[in-house]
Amino acid sequence: MARSRRTGVLEAEAWLTRELEGYRGEVLYGRLTATPLADAVHQVILTDVAHAFSGAGAREAGLKCLLGIGLWLPTGSDDFAVPDLSVVEQDFRGKHVQHNCYAPDGFRLVMEVTADNWSDDLGPKVECYAQAGIPAYLIADRKHDEVLLYTDPVDGKYPDPTRYKRGQSVPVPESVGVTLDLSVDTLLDGDD
Repeated sequence: MARSRRTGVLEAEAWLTRELEGYRGEVLYGRLTATPLADAVHQVILTDVAHAFSGAGAREAGLKCLLGIGLWLPTGSDDFAVPDLSVVEQDFRGKHVQHNCYAPDGFRLVMEVTADNWSDDLGPKVECYAQAGIPAYLIADRKHDEVLLYTDPVDGKYPDPTRYKRGQSVPVPESVGVTLDLSVDTLLDGDD
């Protein structure tokens, strides 16, 4: 009789990422999730936001705007997320934890653009990012056609988000370190 070997969640995530080409794994509250390839509009949005941060002087402010960097989470022994976009301090490399992930104290803002797995962005990630103490969490919620901004978590929880509709701009919070307003239309559709 063959004995089965118990696989750890990080090992399972590594297998999933290797075997499901184009998917990226995350572990939220000990639950392994697989995120499919982003569509072209998703990528345009992220590129536009990265360019906006660059144009607002992120580098001069000691910040980097990165796509798809691992964020180690305090919500479970193996929990981590890979936000679509992160604004991090330039010395983030010195905050490596494990599994290509970095400590949350080097992150100033994380952003998610919703896709098929939108419920993770609007549910568990709000809780996980708040518990990690991320100062600002921006969600381009394409499912509900609005942008949500969570800021300043207290005792591991964000207050209710500020919601922005088309035609409005989202001011990047001062805690991020740059002065920048982002168009809701660009956050939902990318720049035309």
